[in-house]
Amino acid sequence: MPKITPVHFRLLVRVFERDNFAYSHTKGDHLFYIKPGIKRPLVIPRYKQVPIFIIQNLLETSGMSRERYFELLK
Repeated sequence: MPKITPVHFRLLVRVFERDNFAYSHTKGDHLFYIKPGIKRPLVIPRYKQVPIFIIQNLLETSGMSRERYFELLK
């Protein structure tokens, strides 16, 4: 399994949109994405390089596995 590395926020948005998350709104420099069945919205910061710990937190919040993340990242 490859390591999770920092990625541009646009790539991260594409990963979650491929997993059926829908854009909700923007507040400041943060994008909010929702999906039916997920209790909390995903908050993706508009960073050139989103840190690893934020990606891990987003995966946990979304219920997405690492395998699924790397599958959608390609």
